[in-house]
Amino acid sequence: MTSVALNEVVRKSKGQLFHRQDDIYVLVGESLDVDLFNQEFIDLIVTSPPYNVGLDYNSTNDKITYEEYLQFSEQWMRNCYRWSRPSARFCLNIPLDKNKGGQTSVGADLTTIAQKVGWKYHATIIWNEGNISRRTAWGSWMSASAPYVIAPVELIVVLYKDEWKKKHGSRQSDINRDEFLEWTNGLWTFSGESKKKIGHPAPFPRELPRRCIKLFSFVGDVVFDPFLGSGTTLIEALALKRKGVGVEIDIKYAEIAKQRLLKEITLFNQPSPTMSSG
Repeated sequence: MTSVALNEVVRKSKGQLFHRQDDIYVLVGESLDVDLFNQEFIDLIVTSPPYNVGLDYNSTNDKITYEEYLQFSEQWMRNCYRWSRPSARFCLNIPLDKNKGGQTSVGADLTTIAQKVGWKYHATIIWNEGNISRRTAWGSWMSASAPYVIAPVELIVVLYKDEWKKKHGSRQSDINRDEFLEWTNGLWTFSGESKKKIGHPAPFPRELPRRCIKLFSFVGDVVFDPFLGSGTTLIEALALKRKGVGVEIDIKYAEIAKQRLLKEITLFNQPSPTMSSG
């Protein structure tokens, strides 16, 4: 898809264009709106939706019933399926499970819903975040009465639309040998991101979209994030010479994404250091 064509997709969108930077677009809008876009344009989705654990988002209720959460998940995943090209891939970062408000098999349930709306399953990557600090409850302490088991990992579920093999696009990959060997191992270990540093209640680290984008898309592909948040997916799309569209419902977070993108392009444009004599 040419930049002109992507610009046309954005122009016809029901979302408000908040920021454009080269072929990177930040839209203020609602990914639950089936009419947000009117054509297929996405090559790769990389996103981490709300987890429904009671986080203090400005414009989203993160504390609904589990049944409502599953309905919410089905709606936005169905919309993304409609907006995706036949060869699109989908990297879905979600919890394995959670026990806040009762034990729920989030990973299994959302993977099932994704397949229900049409996505085909390819693989699951285990992200070993190593964050044991989130352990706030053990159930019955040192007793077999009712202990809790909590794994300090998250999932990146890899799905696709019609066929797994990519036959369109630039066919230019930018992944090196060592990255390919390491990242095709389905256990990824890297740290999470600081909420205070980014200014968002649930940011993911740049390493997550960086790996997904380099492993599952060609240079020049369109990367999409329906829950843009602080803009991490688009920052990596920009850095890796992809096109990108992100949708964010909250203007405050859209502004954070904009400022981070502007900072990134400033870093790109800095002159390279030169060797000095003496």
